[in-house]
Amino acid sequence: MSLTNGLIRIGEKILVPVAGNGGDEKALLLAGELAKANKAYVEALYVIEVDHALPLDVELAQETARAERLLRDLERLGREMKCPLEATMLQARDAGPAVVRAAVEGKCNMIVLHMAYKRQFGAFTLGQSIPYILENAPCQVLLCRDAMGAEAGNGSA
Repeated sequence: MSLTNGLIRIGEKILVPVAGNGGDEKALLLAGELAKANKAYVEALYVIEVDHALPLDVELAQETARAERLLRDLERLGREMKCPLEATMLQARDAGPAVVRAAVEGKCNMIVLHMAYKRQFGAFTLGQSIPYILENAPCQVLLCRDAMGAEAGNGSA
């Protein structure tokens, strides 16, 4: 069975949470290949996490500008790959629940996550958002983790 066979079907949507680290392109390239092979669509989602001490709709100009630059770059990559791609951003308290909610509301059929190989207190860790997404996602989740020792930032989602 090929990687694309049976994972996603024509017209379905793949959600790719992005965080502005070195793994975003890797996840988008993987999702793009799946989408192209199966005539599916990709949505890149940037979640701006808002501290609980601030109102959820607070204007975070610096973070918004960073997200807009990243999403523009990913849209360009989507065009280069000839892959239908929509790029969106939203503000939320925590990325994990926001990604799951976006997958539900967008009727996504798959989430493609990237993460760096991370250790905390000497032990391998998935962080906070990835376990939440793995446990609560209503669809397939494809996790692409960097090799041990790879330099790729802090992970996605």
